Amino acid sequence: MSKFEAIILSGGKGTRVSKFTKKIPKCLIDINGQPFLYYQLKLLKKNNINNVIISVGYLAENVNEYLKHNVNFLNLKIIDDGKKLLGTGGAIVKSLKFLKTNFFVIYGDSYLDFDMYKLKKKNNVATMAIYKNNNKFDKSNIFLKNNKKVLYYKKNSKKNLQYIDYGASYLNKKIFKDSKKNKKFDLSDIFVKISKNNMLIGHKVKKRFYEIGSYSGIKEIKNYLKKK
Repeated sequence: MSKFEAIILSGGKGTRVSKFTKKIPKCLIDINGQPFLYYQLKLLKKNNINNVIISVGYLAENVNEYLKHNVNFLNLKIIDDGKKLLGTGGAIVKSLKFLKTNFFVIYGDSYLDFDMYKLKKKNNVATMAIYKNNNKFDKSNIFLKNNKKVLYYKKNSKKNLQYIDYGASYLNKKIFKDSKKNKKFDLSDIFVKISKNNMLIGHKVKKRFYEIGSYSGIKEIKNYLKKK
C-alpha cells in the first residue's frame, strides 16, 4: 500500500467567496493564470514532499479533471468525501489508511511559504505552525504557553490572544483514535481537545500567510505571487 506524507483539505464549498465558487471549488480559483491548488502543490514539492492526498468534496470532479491533465510532478491520491461533506476532521479520518503514522496537513485555501520540515519534530504527537497575528489578518485563536505548548480556541476567547493557526500542522495518527469514520467534524475540535491535554506544540513562523478564503485574500495573493 502506498504511503503519503501530506494531505490538503480541499473539500469545502467556499461560501465566503461565492462569486468564484458557484461553478468551481475554491482550490481551483484562478490566480494569475493558474489554479490556486497548483501553487500549493509547487510549495509541497519545494519542501520535498512528493506524496500528497487531495481531500475533495464540493465539485470534486473538477479537481479530478484538473489534476489528471495538468499535474505530473507529484504522486497524488484523491479521496472524495462522497455525497455528504465530512468537514476537515472527517476528511482526515477517511484518509488515514493511506497516510503515514505522521503526516503534514494543510488547508486548501492557504498559501504557506515556509520550511515545513521544521514542524517535523521527533516524538511530538502534534506540531502546529503559528503566527504572531495580533488579529491583523484574521481573529487570533492561539495562546502560547511557556514559549512552546499552545492552547487552541475554536470560538472567541476572552483572552487577548496574539497568535493564529498558520494553516499547517504535522500530526500523528493517534490523535484521531477516538474519531468515528464517516462522521462530519472539524479538525479544530481535535486541536481544542489535545491542546487542553498539553499535546499540541507550537512552531512560530515569522513570514505571514496568504489565503483565498476572502475576496481581500485573493487580491493579496495575486499581488504577492506576481512579485515573486
